[in-house]
Amino acid sequence: MTGGYAGEILRIDLSKRKIHQWRADESLLRKFIGGSGLAAKILFDETGPSVDPFDPENLLIFMTGPVTATRVPLSGRYQVVSKSPLTGIYGESDSGGSWGPELKKAGFDGIVISGRASKPVYLWISDGHTELKDADHLWGMDTYETDQAVKDETDENAVVSCIGPAGEKLARIAGIINDGKHGRAAARCGLGAVMGSKRLKAIAVRGAGRIEVADPEALEDSVKELAPSIIKNARNMHDYGTSGGMTTIEYLGDLPIRNWLLGSWEEGAEKLSGQTMAKTILSGRYYCSGCIIGCGREVSFEDERYGRVEGAGPEYETLAMLGANCLVDDLKAVAKANELCNRYGLDTISTGAVIAFAMEAYEYGLISYEEAGEIRLTWGNVDALLSMIEKIGKREEGLGWLLGEGVKRASEKIGGVSAEFAIHVKGLELPAHDPRAYYSQGLSYATSNRGACHLQSLSHIFERSVTLPDLGFPEVQERLSLNRKDELVTKAQNLMCMFDSLKVCKFIMFGGVKPSTLVEWLNMVTGWDVTLEEFMRIGERIFNLKRLYNVREGISRKDDVLPPRILVHKRGKGGSADSLPPLGEMLSRYYRYRGWNELGIPSKEKIKELELEEEAKFL
Repeated sequence: MTGGYAGEILRIDLSKRKIHQWRADESLLRKFIGGSGLAAKILFDETGPSVDPFDPENLLIFMTGPVTATRVPLSGRYQVVSKSPLTGIYGESDSGGSWGPELKKAGFDGIVISGRASKPVYLWISDGHTELKDADHLWGMDTYETDQAVKDETDENAVVSCIGPAGEKLARIAGIINDGKHGRAAARCGLGAVMGSKRLKAIAVRGAGRIEVADPEALEDSVKELAPSIIKNARNMHDYGTSGGMTTIEYLGDLPIRNWLLGSWEEGAEKLSGQTMAKTILSGRYYCSGCIIGCGREVSFEDERYGRVEGAGPEYETLAMLGANCLVDDLKAVAKANELCNRYGLDTISTGAVIAFAMEAYEYGLISYEEAGEIRLTWGNVDALLSMIEKIGKREEGLGWLLGEGVKRASEKIGGVSAEFAIHVKGLELPAHDPRAYYSQGLSYATSNRGACHLQSLSHIFERSVTLPDLGFPEVQERLSLNRKDELVTKAQNLMCMFDSLKVCKFIMFGGVKPSTLVEWLNMVTGWDVTLEEFMRIGERIFNLKRLYNVREGISRKDDVLPPRILVHKRGKGGSADSLPPLGEMLSRYYRYRGWNELGIPSKEKIKELELEEEAKFL
């Protein structure tokens, strides 16, 4: 058996309550690796345009990668893949913590779930043993309560991935939460709602197995050699977390402020920064399984207004979207909002986006005080922020239910001029990095296979502080220049497909790890002889497979767009005051570089080159 793999993938039909095991052959693994790549291949083969995201026939796939649960640093992540109920196209999300490695140690590389249970259930996996258990009594619990209740019934050391009330009630911005109060989340694309549609409340895993690798001595030596420099280079991430760069991000004009309308918010950014958190509410740091950086935040405080808050601290994206984007500069309030989102099982990015959208609609008179449930949806109103999270999480009738549908559907329902400030791409709300600050980010958002996503390329970090000498970028790139943006975004997207398929945290790049090192680790783990060129070609194949999935769903150039506000409204102040992303020109260059036609469809030559002829037969 190839090193690095547990060797078995669970296939579960909830409608028939049937469980069996499936083994992927090595040729399939070499083409698609694992994680996102292997899951995308399974989804492509088994779900087509006729399948609605909430149909029993839709698949919900949990997948690890070959380096998961090995000595490779920062390898504690897992991928969730399905057709998204938020976008209607390819959907994926990933999470850290310890759930992925625990699944591998229990004997499985992944889980492919189909069907719909007749009543709520949860899945219990323990060292190769798998059982569906009744979850009627868990239905309605929040994720923290569910985590403890499932542990009480199975094993106190089990690791639980579950949904909250938002997922149960099919909120299209619902996510999947694991590791209890540590609040690790596969939150984007509404995949918690897919889990809820299947009446699957949780998956608990416990494993004591060991993953064999092809060359353990070489891997151990490599990790020992590189670990000190990774820790040193990523020290700021350890000290202050993902929000350690909050003030720099604001200075560069990258921070979303007041629903992406304003250009600067210096004092507010300082109040929400990782440095301020470290001085005030920080109680500890959290390390995902296999991590040597420790970017996770743990917070603890008791406040007369917010009560007791203890557990996962807010990440940068959360602070930006629930804070700056709603003009809330109260750090404790955002920490409380983060806790509520985690408990209800909501994506903090999408939740912050829809609440900011609602605040602007309220300002324009498109939502009345009565329609808002007698809540004054004014900018910076902490009570409004927390109340709306509760309403969305509980899917209360009216505005709470509507906002749980996501900003695109909410805008279509509200009408008027709201489409002008509904900030999304293909239905997925923008994360907290502004394409007006980094041209590559605009191109990446427009072409990302899951909708607006910074993680599908992370190209902005190569325009800020990180170099890619292995891929022809030995220097940091100019952020407001058209030069080589087509090449940068293409290579970055292909590389991120490999991160998501190996299941290595992308933050390892802040530690100085280059693509060639990932290739070495992959070979040490599996025993393969992959070159850097083949490595990048596999990433390109995976990216194009996902694009073909979306093309089959009707996606083309007409959908590779940015929100009007991002394209035509200048920030006016700050480090990107007069910048607007030249998307049209970048898109044409990008299509040519990718080997796609002017409609954004992979050419016959590119399909043949990537060995995707079978998948492209529908064209």
